[in-house]
Amino acid sequence: MKITLVGMGSGTPGGLTVRGLAALQGAGLIIGARRLLQNLPDGCTGNRTALYKTDEICALLQEAGCEQTAVVFSGDTGFYSGAGALCRALDAADIPYTVEPGVSSVQLLAAALGRPWQDWQLVSAHGCACDPVAACQKGVPTFFLTGGRETPATLCARLAAAGYGEVIATVGENLGSDAQRLVTDTVAALAQQQFAPLSVLLAERCPAPPRRTPGLPDEVFLRGKTPMTKQEVRAAVLAKLAVRPNDTLWDVGAGTGSVSVEMALAAPEGRVYAAECDADACELICQNRAKFAVQNLHLTQGLAPEALADWPAPDAVFIGGSKGNLRAIVDAALTANPAARLCISAIALETLQQAVAALTAHGLTAQVTQIAVSRSRAAGSLHLLMANNPVFLIARE
Repeated sequence: MKITLVGMGSGTPGGLTVRGLAALQGAGLIIGARRLLQNLPDGCTGNRTALYKTDEICALLQEAGCEQTAVVFSGDTGFYSGAGALCRALDAADIPYTVEPGVSSVQLLAAALGRPWQDWQLVSAHGCACDPVAACQKGVPTFFLTGGRETPATLCARLAAAGYGEVIATVGENLGSDAQRLVTDTVAALAQQQFAPLSVLLAERCPAPPRRTPGLPDEVFLRGKTPMTKQEVRAAVLAKLAVRPNDTLWDVGAGTGSVSVEMALAAPEGRVYAAECDADACELICQNRAKFAVQNLHLTQGLAPEALADWPAPDAVFIGGSKGNLRAIVDAALTANPAARLCISAIALETLQQAVAALTAHGLTAQVTQIAVSRSRAAGSLHLLMANNPVFLIARE
């Protein structure tokens, strides 16, 4: 039995490679999505089965008994294709196969625009979670596969809401077919339009946010009357948490959201979940989220630990305020992920003792760091020395 996985490119006969065409015309059974089976080239068998789920295809391949069978996929078999999952399933079943790649949608769009694509960032928003703002903040053109709930218009709407409405983008509809259409306009304008189901999006270079070490100046945050973790303490918190680009992070008792924002900037491919019970503070968090365009920051208004109930397991947790529930919050974090990195801020010695006890109860050793910040403030020709209360940072070891 010979099995060939064939990439059909645009899904039309003209998009096939010569080897792919030969594999299809020589097959006694062809399996694939209904749309592809309806557009097979002349000379192909009428023995066709519309399937797209890997387990169903694998089961049929084991039962069919055809001398030659082809499984067709749209685009290229190596570019966000279901072919990858089928290859792994066939490997596990010890069934040999051959792969004939096709032309991908990114190649078709680049050819239609007369541009190279080697410097584009490639992102799939087809049936999966996608943060277009974080993706586009890397300073290179970004290509998006779209599908399901995410369309070129919805992606552009999210980019426009983050302040990138004037960025130029191109939508490619029905690439490689007679109905191919390219639409180039601003992100804001494309967000108001409708496009064919088979569409992709290319967003040109977006202004990249300035990169710096953690500890943004206090004055860049909107604050109101809500207490805020100061710049020097924020820098230490981020260092203790050792935030990585794709981490899932919790900020409990988020206040103005200054730590949440710094976490979101440090983890552009991750997610930050902030909990805050005060309504005015929540409004400030929303304003600071919009100011810094950190769409990966998610806010829950409520009291911890109840507010944490539906959050995904964290890689790292900052507890800046607990409203007397510190032990329960630590328990919730370590139950979700016993290996989570924790950092707790304490001003009162009572809070320090509670934090140490909460970590000790889980068999963890607490590392305590005391930070006292003094700043000079200009007053005419004088500088006044301003001393803050010491802050204790308690981290797990």
